[in-house]
Amino acid sequence: MKHFAEQIQKLRDEINEHNYLYYVLDAPKVPDAEYDRLFHELRDLEQEHPELIAPDSPTQRVGIKPAGHFAEIKHYIPMLSLDNAFDDSDIINFNKRIQDKLEIAQDIKFCCEPKLDGLAVNLCYENGYLKWAATRGDGFLGEDITQNIRAIKSVPLKLRGENFPKLIEIRGEVFLCKKEFDKINSEADKTGGKTFANPRNAAAGSLRQLDPQVTASRNLSIYFYGIGQIEKFPIPNSHHEVLEQLKKWGFPVNPEIKLVNNYHGCLDYYNTILNKRNKLAYEIDGVVYKVDDLLQQRELGFVSRAPRWAIAHKFPAHEEMTELLDVDFQVGRTGVLTPVARLKPVNVSGVMVSNATLHNMDEITRKDIQIGDWVIIRRAGDVIPEIVSVILDKRKNTHKIKMPHKCPVCDAPVERIEGQAAYRCSGGLTCRAQLIEGIKHFASRRAMDINGLGDKLVEQFVAEGLIKSVADLYDLEVSQLVNLERLAEKSAENLISALEKSKSTTLGRFIFALGIRDVGETTANLLAKNIGDIHKLFTVSEEDLQSITDIGPVVAKHISDFFSQSKHQKLIERLI
Repeated sequence: MKHFAEQIQKLRDEINEHNYLYYVLDAPKVPDAEYDRLFHELRDLEQEHPELIAPDSPTQRVGIKPAGHFAEIKHYIPMLSLDNAFDDSDIINFNKRIQDKLEIAQDIKFCCEPKLDGLAVNLCYENGYLKWAATRGDGFLGEDITQNIRAIKSVPLKLRGENFPKLIEIRGEVFLCKKEFDKINSEADKTGGKTFANPRNAAAGSLRQLDPQVTASRNLSIYFYGIGQIEKFPIPNSHHEVLEQLKKWGFPVNPEIKLVNNYHGCLDYYNTILNKRNKLAYEIDGVVYKVDDLLQQRELGFVSRAPRWAIAHKFPAHEEMTELLDVDFQVGRTGVLTPVARLKPVNVSGVMVSNATLHNMDEITRKDIQIGDWVIIRRAGDVIPEIVSVILDKRKNTHKIKMPHKCPVCDAPVERIEGQAAYRCSGGLTCRAQLIEGIKHFASRRAMDINGLGDKLVEQFVAEGLIKSVADLYDLEVSQLVNLERLAEKSAENLISALEKSKSTTLGRFIFALGIRDVGETTANLLAKNIGDIHKLFTVSEEDLQSITDIGPVVAKHISDFFSQSKHQKLIERLI
């Protein structure tokens, strides 16, 4: 038996070495046929001696039964978002903010890397072995995708070497190469299966499969770009050196990463990668600059949900031309009327676009946009479609866009506060649109997280008169719901259970769920931490609110106005 154990371990070590050479160093030493022969030999030996199978064996990447759902995992250190930059002046200002904050005049050293268009993940290793893997999620909680991550061949199941931390979080981006994307869609076309609009959607869909066998068949790739929590291990003071350490442990790191000096170096890097963009094997939508000195990173700290020491410099979005057919006005949860362009459908960067934001009437006037115009649209940041400009040479038989005098939902007068761009419905929660959007926000995952209460159900409940405020949700009974169009008895019972479960929440989530103007998750959590009692918010002054870091006079006024109103106090008391 000892002989077989030694033989199996030798094969594992040899296969892991070939994986490291192939995925990390990009320097394979054997052809694919030889790698396959070694893998099959190991698999056959393990099948003959199952008692010798180890969880970190290359053969154990896939084989778990499909899960019924994804559990949640809390990141030890939150996975933050990045602020975006779209032109050179943004980067010059970014560099200046760093120098001002650090109170230095000398050049800043930046570590630059391509911004992959994929899915951010967090991997936790304990005593050198992969313990769990999670999606970014809301930055604090992600979905448990451990088995699917194990299916990616370039992910080390065990760290190389002997010197590594007791526990460490490794951050990376899962993506699908263009070649693999084309292959998946080609096969789907032949079989009548689902095709994907772009490689990012395909990567996200592949990683969130409940069956790891499906994930394994998609041939996903991953590059690692940083660390989160780390225990009992000295790390270098340079981000670039941290990446070099990750490579030594067996993690693939993007070969395009480069160290540069000051913003000039950043802009040169941007142009170099932009010129290489179409030749790369994978999709990118920009580049990322990070202050290389980790001590400087710590001194710079964070603002809201983004670090001050990093920024994403986005590439110009892909643009297309189409016709503006009409404009609708949507009413949001704070009553703001937002003009939305209805377009002749056109494919932009792999996505069929038929709607685009027009932002506000000032923007429409500035760009001189009229119904019937031919316009250039782009997906700003490669995500949100927007109208960039009008093609005036093609203008014929157009008419101007006008803000309605009455709310398109409730007929209440539309008002505009002097000095503000926004027009608002004056109907408040008597406006069905504001009520519907407010309830949707209240029930959303980052707020009260009422699982199963989707948009259509909210609209139906309001239309049927079952709910006239968010508090009415908690008076619903199964007997009221079973006769509705979209709800069978089991679904109704599940929804009531979800409502009951949502009653146990945090103060920060509860404040965020109330939908106070300009109060996002970060501000809500700041209020919870610094005020600590919902009732104290009823009387807190604007001055006291402004004494809290990152809360300015405008947000302080919105908070004070909201909590001082008796109707809101009564609603909160009822919810409590």
